[in-house]
Amino acid sequence: MTSNNPAVFGGRLLIGATGSAAVATLPMYINALRTTFTGTITVLMTHTAATFLPPHTVGLFADRVVTGTRPDDWARENQATLAAGHDMMAVLPATANMLSAVATGAVPNLLTATIAAADFPVVFFPVMTDGMWGKPAIRRNVEQLRLDGYHVVDPQPGQRYDVGLGEFVKAPMPPAPPRFVEVVREFMPGDG
Repeated sequence: MTSNNPAVFGGRLLIGATGSAAVATLPMYINALRTTFTGTITVLMTHTAATFLPPHTVGLFADRVVTGTRPDDWARENQATLAAGHDMMAVLPATANMLSAVATGAVPNLLTATIAAADFPVVFFPVMTDGMWGKPAIRRNVEQLRLDGYHVVDPQPGQRYDVGLGEFVKAPMPPAPPRFVEVVREFMPGDG
C-alpha cells in the first residue's frame, strides 16, 4: 500500500514479546502502529509471554504470530527465516531476563536466537520494577547492549497499579504508544 501522506511508512516489523504482565498492553501498541504503518507486523512470543496473553488474541492485531512451540513449524519459522524476513525488531516488553540473555550472548529461546541472527536494528523497550531497573547488573546489561549496537529506549518514570500490593507504585514505564510509533519509524530502514 502506498500513500501520498508523508506520515505513512512501511517495512517488515518483528515484535518480540517477552514474559511480563505488560505484554497485555501489546495490542494497544500494535493498534497505534496501524494508524501510520502500512507494512507487515509479525509478533514472536516467548513461552512466558504466551501465558500472559494468548497468541490467538495477538493474532487479531498482527499479521502473523510465531511462538516456536509447534515442531511442524520449525522448518519455516526459525531464527534464520525470521531474521531474513524482517527489516527491524522491537522487543516490547523487554524483561530484565531478556536484556541479560542478549547482553551475554545467551540464546535460550527462539526470540533470543532470532536477535542473535539479526542483521537489522533491534530496539528494546524495558519493562520492570523501579528496584530492578536501578540495579547495577541491569544497568551493565543495558550498557553492554548499547555497546553491541542494540538500541535501548529508557523507560519513563510513571505510576502503575500493583495488584499484589493493592496500591499505586512508582515504576519505569514503556513509552506511550505514539512514542513507540516514532521509535519504530526512526529505526525502520529506508523509512526513518
